[in-house]
Amino acid sequence: MAKKNSSDFIDFNALLKLYLSKWYLFVIAVVLCAFIAFIYIRRTPTEYAVRANVLITQENANPMANFGGLGELFGANGNVDDEIFVLASHSLYKDVVKDLGTNVSHSVKTGFLRWEMAYPEYPVDVTADAGIIDTLRTGITFKINVDKHGKADIKAKVKRSVVADVKDASLPAVVDTPLGQFTVSTTQYYVPGEDLSTRVSVYGYDTAAEKLDKDVVCDIPNKRSNVIQMGIDTPNPDYGKDILNEIVKKYNKRGIAEKNAQSVSTASFIDDRLALLSSDLAKAEKEIQDYKQRKGIVDVQAEAVYQSEKKGKIEEALLTAETQSEVLRMTQAFVADPENAYSLIPMSIDNKSLQASVEAYNELVLKRMELLNNAKPNNSVLKGLSAQIDAMRGNVAESLGKAAQSSDITIRDLRREKSLADARLGDIPTQEREFLDMKRQQTVKQQLYLFLLQRREETGMLLANALPKGTVIDEAYTLSEPLGLSNKTLLAIAMLLGLCLPPLYLYVRKLLRNRFETRQEVEAVTDVPILGEMCNDRSGNTLVVTASSNSSASELFRLMRSNLTFILNDPRDKVVLMTSSTSGEGKSFISINLAASLALLGKKVLLVGLDIRKPRLAEYLGLSPKFGITQYLSSDSIELKQIISHIPDAPGLDAICAGPVPPNPAELLSSQKVDRLFAELRTMYDYVIVDTAPIGLVSDTFTLDRIADAAIYVCRVNHTPLSDLQLVNEIHEQRRLKKLSLVINGSAAHKRYGYGNDSSK
Repeated sequence: MAKKNSSDFIDFNALLKLYLSKWYLFVIAVVLCAFIAFIYIRRTPTEYAVRANVLITQENANPMANFGGLGELFGANGNVDDEIFVLASHSLYKDVVKDLGTNVSHSVKTGFLRWEMAYPEYPVDVTADAGIIDTLRTGITFKINVDKHGKADIKAKVKRSVVADVKDASLPAVVDTPLGQFTVSTTQYYVPGEDLSTRVSVYGYDTAAEKLDKDVVCDIPNKRSNVIQMGIDTPNPDYGKDILNEIVKKYNKRGIAEKNAQSVSTASFIDDRLALLSSDLAKAEKEIQDYKQRKGIVDVQAEAVYQSEKKGKIEEALLTAETQSEVLRMTQAFVADPENAYSLIPMSIDNKSLQASVEAYNELVLKRMELLNNAKPNNSVLKGLSAQIDAMRGNVAESLGKAAQSSDITIRDLRREKSLADARLGDIPTQEREFLDMKRQQTVKQQLYLFLLQRREETGMLLANALPKGTVIDEAYTLSEPLGLSNKTLLAIAMLLGLCLPPLYLYVRKLLRNRFETRQEVEAVTDVPILGEMCNDRSGNTLVVTASSNSSASELFRLMRSNLTFILNDPRDKVVLMTSSTSGEGKSFISINLAASLALLGKKVLLVGLDIRKPRLAEYLGLSPKFGITQYLSSDSIELKQIISHIPDAPGLDAICAGPVPPNPAELLSSQKVDRLFAELRTMYDYVIVDTAPIGLVSDTFTLDRIADAAIYVCRVNHTPLSDLQLVNEIHEQRRLKKLSLVINGSAAHKRYGYGNDSSK
């Protein structure tokens, strides 16, 4: 049956033996990996992490933001995500490259396979016109070797193509290339009298900016913060610091320029508006002035109050005047009435001079009345007093008439003034509305004018005190520990990898080759018993088993012989078939030496070459028999003793060679004469070893199974495919060959033994 109980566990003992047998692979792999690591360490410079932190100030950069909707005209605040794009913009990197000159990189050879970046001090520089650098679309590398005498060999390459090659040039030297002329010259850091190897790579500003964009990383460590962390990994910390600091410097300079540009634009806008508003404001104020002059008012509200008060006073004065006029007319009528000639005037007149006349008149009337009570009517005093009263009455009447006329004039004037006041008060609402419209326009323009004056001062202060948007928290600094693994760690990893590669190689090779390498692998795929193993023999001899031999090969054949005697446990078991899958597996070698090993026991052993399709046994044994078995089987005239040959180096061992290749080998081997032959050979010999044809090619071996007692299948390490072992499993399962066993040829089995003169090494 085929092997069904293949081990699912790892046989560490077998693996260890396999790995020990391949010790040289581990040595080679470890040495090779260590060498590769050494080359990598020498060629790869140690890199350091350079970092910088910038705080983006979130401020109201819009000076018009508080003035209604005008603030939208000047943009809004930016955020940190947008500032990252500004900080890492191509144009900014291009400016950094131009200012620092990093579009030209320098490296100097400092030892075996070691090149170091030279910055900022480098011994040799390459320069070109600014127009060439601006238009340079690809990089050009100059490899410069300067000897002790100052002579330089210069080789210029664009990618892999050599575009210029100058020998023994004195520096400075001009090198003509398809990209233009470049000047190679020494710097103040060049040391005369020393050999120098340096590489100078020149790139266009755009190309260098693209390279810088790949090297520099900008990120926000926390989405809630306004901090941008910048980083660059470089073998030269000074270069990294200068790059990051210059980027921040250019960013802030650009931010200040943008702020100033906005402020200048704002100032220009304010100046234009101030000029326009100044004209409008003057016009509005002139209109108000003209209106007041035209209307004759200073203040509409004050005018309204004034006219109201004036009207009240006029009405009050008019009432008084009309009352006084009525009193005058009543008094005038009283005086004019003859009946009242010598009566007291009862009216009080609001006229001092007239009132004085009335009072004087009343005094005379009172005197007459007193005199009349005591005197007679014809009294001369009475008559004189009456005449005086009459005269005074006329004066009073005349004065009353003039006062009445004057009162009428006053009333007329007051009534006119009252009409004027009424008219002015009626115009006040219209004047107030018109005045308020003009005043509103003037107030708006005045407020805007004052606001713009204030903003102009603020804008001037912004221009004078412009601050960068990026506040440097940490200037560029270098982390103390270099990036990557240390040299010792790299070597340790390389050696560990070297130890891991051989098992991987052996495993992959096993998968790809599909051939077994050890006895354990054979046992894992088949249940056919293993008779023995045979190591590789490098002695060059076909017969390695002799009475005096104690090599590993001879000892293995003796072990194989012992195992075979256990298989042939019946005294009648004498005939053993030797076969394999294909030629080249050592079947004939195993047959010869196994037969010789049996002969050393004092047994009579016969070796029969029945691989009649491709006979090689006579060649291996150095025999030249006259007749072979094919001739014996095909002819009745040849006797058995004529085909038997004695082997001088192996007493007790005879051989029957195959003879010429017959035209009908299958029919010949199926003949009854073969049965009679082996029946006779059983009586003549103790053991008969039959070297038959490979079973993977022809069926001759299966035909001969009828005359055999056991069969041995020879397989070879790194030669026999595992699929052939599956064929052996099928043969064993179907019992097509009696007492089938395996012999493993070409193994390292000799290493198990600690004795013997190993000639197979």
